[in-house]
Amino acid sequence: MRVDLVTLFPEMFAGFLAASFVGRAIAGGQMSVRARSPREYGLGKHRSVDDTPYGGGSGMVMRVDVMVATMESLDGDAPDGVRARRVLLTPQGRVLDQARVLELAGRDAIMLVCGRYEGFDERIRSYVDEEVSLGDFVMTGGEVAAMAIVDACSRLLPGVLGNEASTIDESHSPDTGGLLEYPHYTRPAEFRGARVPEVLSGGNHAEIARWRREQAIARTKARRPDLWERFQEREASEAKGTGDP
Repeated sequence: MRVDLVTLFPEMFAGFLAASFVGRAIAGGQMSVRARSPREYGLGKHRSVDDTPYGGGSGMVMRVDVMVATMESLDGDAPDGVRARRVLLTPQGRVLDQARVLELAGRDAIMLVCGRYEGFDERIRSYVDEEVSLGDFVMTGGEVAAMAIVDACSRLLPGVLGNEASTIDESHSPDTGGLLEYPHYTRPAEFRGARVPEVLSGGNHAEIARWRREQAIARTKARRPDLWERFQEREASEAKGTGDP
């Protein structure tokens, strides 16, 4: 999988790309990452990448000509010749979820376009394939969102985690219907009066599986009623044999 980054701050990614499972994915060849700054295509002596908004208003706006030139340059010299799926990182985009991560991780190449300042010239949206947001809040730029996507995708690539089953029972996994994950425990068996549930040390795997399922359901109901409602709708739809609504 190839990830191209359009960012004014490529240096922000250096430590992130060298560490943990992302670093393992890159070292193992499952993922490659290129970063390119719009400054390379900026205008004038100061390599300007933004300008004041038409109609007035606060802040500066990222220029469409500079941003498009950067995106096209990355596609133009792609080592494998594959045009990346362009993802604009913006609080106005679709909120990222595990289903979207799975789809992105299955692509040969994606391009993550990070903004700064007040925002993008609206015409930039005509040159991307989709818009993604981490949630209903605003950050100073798209770099942290890009890191989140790279991290989430890297762990889904074959051979990166080492144990492919690790992604099956976790929160939001399609294999569990999108439920939150059940509680985990390890040693010590007792800590300040709080003990590990007896069922987990009893050796009855059927009972353990049942307990974990019950805990996942209870946790989802209590913490994420929206996910629980979605799970129930999916279960009802599948019971009728009509598939997802």
